[in-house]
Amino acid sequence: MSELRPELEKICEWIDPGSRVLDLGCGDGALLAWLQDNRQTTGYGVEINADDVLSCLRKNVNIIQADLDAGLTDFDDDSFDYVIMTQALQALQYPNRTLSEMLRVGKQSIVTFPNFGLWKHRVHLSFKGRMPVSKALPAQWYDTQNIHLCTVKDFEWFCEERAMTISKRDIVDYEHRPNALMKLWPNLFGEVALYQING
Repeated sequence: MSELRPELEKICEWIDPGSRVLDLGCGDGALLAWLQDNRQTTGYGVEINADDVLSCLRKNVNIIQADLDAGLTDFDDDSFDYVIMTQALQALQYPNRTLSEMLRVGKQSIVTFPNFGLWKHRVHLSFKGRMPVSKALPAQWYDTQNIHLCTVKDFEWFCEERAMTISKRDIVDYEHRPNALMKLWPNLFGEVALYQING
């Protein structure tokens, strides 16, 4: 799995062979291509960037060019076993609506995002008074696609308020290495959060 970034490797472990998968904001289609070849999955990617759409086509990934903020109305209820959205939640205009739609069209949903509650971000903001830049949040505030940053606690509160069940959770650093501090205080020491949820 060396061609996949670390969080995608973890997601692959969560996907059952032969599943139908919808990957939202799928980028160049690397995850779907790997799942097709190694887990015999079927499904689609949704991506807005034209260059990434071409990359998906070159990988023989079924792709729909669309804006996630426009919704998932083209898909029927429970039409996929898994709906995946990696590192896109924070860039959406309406993340709450997209999460609800993911649970409608998929039996399970997998979401990953950078944890803005990481202690390094807190210290940076406290002492420097400027928005932090890190591997998980690499862009300057004026040049970022992120518009709805959240913490691990924010996301879990969101799920609880909407009666969404968290069936799996993995809190790791950018290289996808867990440690004891992340297990004890995920909101403080986790850099990237991965969740599997259902309605």
